[in-house]
Amino acid sequence: MTAPVFLLTPETIEPADAVASAGTGTVLMLTGPEARHAVTVKRLRAQERVDLVDGAGLRLLCEVTGAGVGGAKDRLAVRVLERVEEPEPSLRLALVQALAKGGRDEQAVETATEVGVGLVLPWQSERCVSVWQGAKQAKGRQRWQATALQAAKQARRARVPEVEEVRDTRRLADWVGQTVRSGGVVLVLHEEASTPISTAMESVRLPAPGQAPLALAVVVGPEGGISPEETAALEVAGATTVRLGPHVMRTASAGPVALAVLAHASGLWE
Repeated sequence: MTAPVFLLTPETIEPADAVASAGTGTVLMLTGPEARHAVTVKRLRAQERVDLVDGAGLRLLCEVTGAGVGGAKDRLAVRVLERVEEPEPSLRLALVQALAKGGRDEQAVETATEVGVGLVLPWQSERCVSVWQGAKQAKGRQRWQATALQAAKQARRARVPEVEEVRDTRRLADWVGQTVRSGGVVLVLHEEASTPISTAMESVRLPAPGQAPLALAVVVGPEGGISPEETAALEVAGATTVRLGPHVMRTASAGPVALAVLAHASGLWE
């Protein structure tokens, strides 16, 4: 079984500069809620394996040397076995997810994170029943980011997806235009499209080694669907409308399934 993953930040580790300085043989102390989960829920004990990640590609492969140190249930002592800097993939998968009721949007974020998404953009589409206004914008974004963090730990990822601020259709079209001009590809999932998603990778040109990752995004509408006006605006900005498959999927599943197809076709899962 793979080692459980815990978040490594200046607030969760002693010494606080471990992200920059930890190497093979370094002894660290995991603290706070992360350590409490390791000690009381995972019930980790000495000599068991654990990985500490910073969410940006650093992974410290560790061995537990002591759990509940000093009788405290929020302290876990570990020794670093290896420091690994995981490179950023050449393709950065992105999910543009319309807000949805009943937690279906958060479900999409969770599963997309397990698939390997690197960027999540909440979208306030015309037909969204759920609306983020005022304080709800910050709270909604924080909730999605927390969902992405927990899913990344569950998936044993060293990188946690970034959740950006919510966008309306006009601002989303601006983002699509910038992404396409930078060489990225944006695919709008639409049940009436004639182009299958399987052909999308034909237009993707992987960046050369050392170059910035290329964005490969999918846009998922709300339960009520994407309006013709929104579809047109995104296409004018440079997006391509594609069909995911022969069946119509719910907003919670369409994005993760599309990203899985693209991850496999691009070789990210090899």
